[in-house]
Amino acid sequence: MGAAYFYHLTRQPLEAVLPMLLGKARQAGWAVVVRGADEKRLDWLDEKLWLGPDEGFLPHGRAGGPHDADQPILLTSGVGGNDPGCVMSVDGAAVAPEEVNALERVCILFDGNDPAAVDHARGQWKALTGAGCAAQYWSQESGSWQMKAQHPSG
Repeated sequence: MGAAYFYHLTRQPLEAVLPMLLGKARQAGWAVVVRGADEKRLDWLDEKLWLGPDEGFLPHGRAGGPHDADQPILLTSGVGGNDPGCVMSVDGAAVAPEEVNALERVCILFDGNDPAAVDHARGQWKALTGAGCAAQYWSQESGSWQMKAQHPSG
């Protein structure tokens, strides 16, 4: 049974935090789906990931190609097709309690400078913890990532 990790981005933008988290997920041996709510935004993230530093190269692809199942990181607005151990939700993309329980980890990244994104993340926290999912809330307010809240599984 997995857990949902909420990342409240206040000091670094998504394009800085996402590669760090993707690297950690790949080090754990997980295939990853990055789920977004907007195809153009996913195209933008795809471009940002390709432009990363050589030492931090993250092999990935956009969903809809012939090799989706082989992608270690798959960017999609859907469920994905690479048998992920981890889903990273960006820009308010939906996550179901069944996914949290079936996967190793679900990461929900949200912009702490956007009140609508914060409200949406609060709703996701309530829905997932209300369904009995384990969850952690991480913030970078102090400059480094710190866990601020934890909900045990039901």
